[in-house]
Amino acid sequence: MTAVHLIVDVANVMGSRPDGWWRDRRGAATRLLAGLPALLGAEVEGPDAGGSEPLLRLDAITAVVEGAARGAAEPGGILVVAAPTDGDSTIVELVAAEASIRPLVVTADRGLRARLDPAALVAGPGWLNRLLGR
Repeated sequence: MTAVHLIVDVANVMGSRPDGWWRDRRGAATRLLAGLPALLGAEVEGPDAGGSEPLLRLDAITAVVEGAARGAAEPGGILVVAAPTDGDSTIVELVAAEASIRPLVVTADRGLRARLDPAALVAGPGWLNRLLGR
């Protein structure tokens, strides 16, 4: 089993479901963030369960918010980072700074994926949405 640091591109995950998030980005981010603490320490099937990382333990969780989602209510147990500019650059910096456990970034953004360290694992929003029952 591999321990990972889950890093969530909140804007990208919110945008993966047409549930009216665009009318209240801060509220939608708050709802998404509220589900994340329950995943801390969980052992889950990896995004590529048939590949080299079938079982993962979520040892740390960081959620990156940007724009109108800044100021979302922060649940205990996870780190919420308000990106000073764009969320993608903040996520790239977080991945580059992670030295203790392997990062797992949740995003569908191809441009962001291309900028990540090749050692980072990547999952699409659908993977996280399934874990959260969304």
